[in-house]
Amino acid sequence: MKLRKLLSLTLAGLISSALLVGCSTASGEDKTIKVGASPTPHAEILEVAKPLLEKEGYKLEIVEFDDYVLPNTSLAEGDLDANFFQHIPYLEEMNSEKDLNLTYTAKVHIEPMGIYSEKHKSLDDIKDGAKIAVPNDATNEARALQLLAKNNIIEVANKDLITAKDITKNTKNVEIVEVDAASVPSTLSDVDFAVINTNYALNVDLNPTKDALAIESSDSPYANILACREDNKDSEKIKALTKALNSDEVKKFIEEKYKGSIVSAF
Repeated sequence: MKLRKLLSLTLAGLISSALLVGCSTASGEDKTIKVGASPTPHAEILEVAKPLLEKEGYKLEIVEFDDYVLPNTSLAEGDLDANFFQHIPYLEEMNSEKDLNLTYTAKVHIEPMGIYSEKHKSLDDIKDGAKIAVPNDATNEARALQLLAKNNIIEVANKDLITAKDITKNTKNVEIVEVDAASVPSTLSDVDFAVINTNYALNVDLNPTKDALAIESSDSPYANILACREDNKDSEKIKALTKALNSDEVKKFIEEKYKGSIVSAF
């Protein structure tokens, strides 16, 4: 009888311990935010958000990716709570292509595309028949042409992905020279203007906020975003992460660390 009672007490104790451990684990998991990110600058920016989230009781776990597909599929499959590496048009393209049902909560920063020239000091100097170099890949050519349109150099069709064939008005008769994005800076001596991605501009010591005659604004659809699933968009985790990434601390870090090569979008 005593043995049976002892076994019952032992079993009850084990069950209680297991339940306590289970509750503790569940609680710990609920306070962990797992985010996929590109190493630079996204993971660097997330590191600034870490202490802000710790004050709110959350642990931020950053998972670095070197490709642009896995962060979205991993998020869709529930292996991540969010990701931070892409702009809106890319997210929309992935949603359409892979039926991922992802969304976003915040714009964080822009790696602005700019218009540069070695021959002219202003876009007002553009002459009839001017040559303008742009990247030849789908997304970046569209960005370049939209930036030219925003600065009243051309008019383009109202759609996301456009090429030179989608120019609807060209009163200056500008010639669009399509080249590989990485090669656009090397065309500066041969063309009147060139539309260059920030990373390639930096390679030739050009700073968007200082050297560009025009750059994408903070309302650009190419702002890098915090992506999440539709089913966790309104969770406390994502709300806390969104607040941290749109904080004064993150804005200050972006300004001081990247010195205009990357600008905040909030």
